[in-house]
Amino acid sequence: MPTSLQQLLDALELLDMQKGLGEAYLCRRTGKIYHHTEYGDLQEFNDELPDDIEDDEKYVAMPSKRDLDLGKPLVLDFARQYLPDDFDEVRAIFSKRGAYGNFKALLTRRKALNQWYDFETKETERALRDWCAVHGIALAESK
Repeated sequence: MPTSLQQLLDALELLDMQKGLGEAYLCRRTGKIYHHTEYGDLQEFNDELPDDIEDDEKYVAMPSKRDLDLGKPLVLDFARQYLPDDFDEVRAIFSKRGAYGNFKALLTRRKALNQWYDFETKETERALRDWCAVHGIALAESK
């Protein structure tokens, strides 16, 4: 059963919010995404996982942004393409704590924040489409 790209994007964002304390699985047959978290504030997103969740023929574990190289590697790709004069600064920013806040401050100064958001969205969608292709997951057509 096909699943929508938006469902996958939502699951990816939820996993990112859970900071490694959650997991999500896509049912290959129904397209339903099951979420499970140990994170107390997000219990409303907690599904009862099926007993056979370990069956790789029926379920596939959803990737995290890190699994899809949507963290630092994506930022560095953006900097190479759109902020080449600031590449060394961006690389230095991401060698310390508070990197995203400092990166967004740089983007604001360079008036490139919206460009970053567009780039991030397109690359996230591309990465999820590629992940689906690798795992034989059909995407529902957008309307």
